[in-house]
Amino acid sequence: MRARIFRPAKTAMSSGTAKTKSWVLEHVAESAREVDPLMGWTSSSDTQAQVRLTFDTKEAALAYAQEHGIDAVVQDPKPRKMNIRPSGYAENFATNRRGAWTH
Repeated sequence: MRARIFRPAKTAMSSGTAKTKSWVLEHVAESAREVDPLMGWTSSSDTQAQVRLTFDTKEAALAYAQEHGIDAVVQDPKPRKMNIRPSGYAENFATNRRGAWTH
C-alpha cells in the first residue's frame, strides 16, 4: 500500500486557516476509477482510497505508517506569510482617512 502524508492547504473560499494544523495520511488509489454504464456513476473497487486519517504531528503519521507497513511519502507544506492588516476590518470605516472615500 502506498500513501502520502501532508498538511492540507487553506481553502480558497475563506481567509481562515481552519483544518490546516493537522497532518493527513491519505492512501493512493491502487486501481483506476471506472464509469458505471447503467447509472453513469464513478466507482472503484479500491476502498482504501476513501480512507483519510488525521494526526496531530508528522511524526505520529510516520509512526502509524511504519507500524502498519504503509509506504508513505511526506509532502512538507510550503511556508506562507500571514496577511494580517494592522486595523483589520475596522480600517474600512476609519474616520481619519486621508482621501475622500465613498461607497
